[in-house]
Amino acid sequence: MSASDTVRNAAGDHGLSEKGLKAGSVGLIGAVVIGVSCIAPAYTLTAALGPTVSEVGVHLPAIFLVGFIPMLLVALGYRELNNAMPDAGTSFTWASRAFGPWLGWMGGWGLIAATIIVLSNLAAVAVDFFYLMLAQIFSNPALGDLATILPLNIATTLVFIAGACWISYRGMETTKTFQYILVGFQLLVLGWFAVAAFSHVANGTAFDATAITADWFNPFSVGSFSKFAAGVSLSIFIFWGWDVTLTMNEETKNPEKTPGRAATVTVLVIIVIYMTVSLATLSFAGIGETGLGAGNPANQASIFAVLAGPVMGPFAILMSLAILSSSAASLQSTFVSPARTLLSMGHYRALPQSFSKISPTHKSPSYATIAAAIAAAAFYVITRTLSENALWDTITALGMMICFYYGITALACVWYFRAEAFRSVRNFLTKFLAPLVGGVILLVMFVKTAYDSMDPSYGSGSNIAGLGLVFILGAGVILLGVLLMLVMYRRHPEFFRGQVLSRTSQAYNP
Repeated sequence: MSASDTVRNAAGDHGLSEKGLKAGSVGLIGAVVIGVSCIAPAYTLTAALGPTVSEVGVHLPAIFLVGFIPMLLVALGYRELNNAMPDAGTSFTWASRAFGPWLGWMGGWGLIAATIIVLSNLAAVAVDFFYLMLAQIFSNPALGDLATILPLNIATTLVFIAGACWISYRGMETTKTFQYILVGFQLLVLGWFAVAAFSHVANGTAFDATAITADWFNPFSVGSFSKFAAGVSLSIFIFWGWDVTLTMNEETKNPEKTPGRAATVTVLVIIVIYMTVSLATLSFAGIGETGLGAGNPANQASIFAVLAGPVMGPFAILMSLAILSSSAASLQSTFVSPARTLLSMGHYRALPQSFSKISPTHKSPSYATIAAAIAAAAFYVITRTLSENALWDTITALGMMICFYYGITALACVWYFRAEAFRSVRNFLTKFLAPLVGGVILLVMFVKTAYDSMDPSYGSGSNIAGLGLVFILGAGVILLGVLLMLVMYRRHPEFFRGQVLSRTSQAYNP
């Protein structure tokens, strides 16, 4: 039986089944564009480049490469799972089939929690750069300060979330058209920034011209394991999002192959972009803690907001527009993952069946998309009210959540294919070794970051009752998932008893 036949099985035989999404609406190029959009290179670099430099200095390229390795290894495991079980539930479905319903439910929760955190974060960045753009257009710095007015900030953020929700509700065709424009624009501007920065270095007009050396690419030169772990955690955050190509697998052309190929291509495209822009930034600004230095704490909330003017001159407004478009595009495309995971969990009765509702007009997860928007809005309002440094802390907590659910899914690949892992060299490499190494690395990073983040000085330094806010955000969200899982067990025991989606392993098919 082929993978596509498996997807079409009735749910009553404890197998996978279709959910009513619009099949064949996205091809390979469209999937890669949406994957790049979800990662949002302009947004992630401006938000994470500074904090990562503060941890590892000029070894930023090395940390990016180290973060890239487990992402690529895990992507290979995701590809194999998708080939066998193309299902919109991805981490939830695959972990349930490999490990059983309890760990499967937590894998799905990890994905949902991570995306809800980043949705609120993306909306916040979009709002900051929206007002900065207005300030630049009208040459009125006071307009940029409007983002600091809490009620106005929250209201504008909610408008951005609602707009992204509306586009997502309209389905993958609308999403794809929206993404082609915004992704193309942000990549053009990032390329412009890199070329301009290198030109300043060559012409002797850079702020702190720093020669690129081989040591920058050596991860063993990082001062301590704690700094290394913190740097890798942030590095993993900036690669996160490629798995959106898998969550829309029931809507792609050739669902067994296209999503996995798109995930691999997306990761490779992103590492090229990141290495180019990070090297340009370090070469132009250095890592000093004063002025335009990338190590200056005052620059770390948004490094491009500080460097765009000196690097790009009168065209600096393009960078503000690129980051605005990047965060807005990613805000919209990121809705794809939680909505389809919630849809799948409702479909297989791990959540109330209302989550399985499909829009009859747009063939999209209607109820689940709106639920994700409401959750993201609530999370932003709460964290923004609790901490002025919510952006920093949610980024760091997000790294924990990503390591958690990616690690579970990678090991699900190892366990699911255990019966055939040693029957060929290819199987050994792609179904066993790659996901095993990637999954172990990510779970080790999860444990290490969780331990370190208990320190009140970790992240922004915000704490509650002596515990760091980063740890509270990360661990608290996981514990909330456990609580909700127990509630769902009481309300929908059939899923947890394996009566809807059974635990199984892949049979060997030479």
